[in-house]
Amino acid sequence: MECVIFTGIQASGKSSFYKERFFNTHIRINMDMLKTRYREKSLVMACIHGKQSFVIDNTNPTREDRVKYIEAVKQWRFKVIGYYFEPDYDESVLRNETRQGKEKIPNVAIKSTISKLQKPLFEEGFDELYHVKLIDGYFHVQELQ
Repeated sequence: MECVIFTGIQASGKSSFYKERFFNTHIRINMDMLKTRYREKSLVMACIHGKQSFVIDNTNPTREDRVKYIEAVKQWRFKVIGYYFEPDYDESVLRNETRQGKEKIPNVAIKSTISKLQKPLFEEGFDELYHVKLIDGYFHVQELQ
């Protein structure tokens, strides 16, 4: 059982990475879909109790944003895996421009997230950590030491 936590700015490729790597094995938990923290917590708890691996596909920019998930799953013996998406403001703005409707967000939101972005650390409770860089449409993943 795995709890995978993504950390990265908006339009950095997190959801595309989920679809490429985890779609067939992990439930996707995402505030854009769920809209409220109550719904999010309910789905996280359902995954925990059902012993179902899941991915938190939100920006999770700070340690405080991530700790609630880590604390919730550790007592249930879930492996906690983090993926840090290297921020590239200019590229994220370009990807955001291709979005339609509510998926497109103001550039100021991307700037706000990048200003508070904290790289995840093993000390937070992660069992594994990876660095993801999107280059020419391909994800390059490297294990963090």
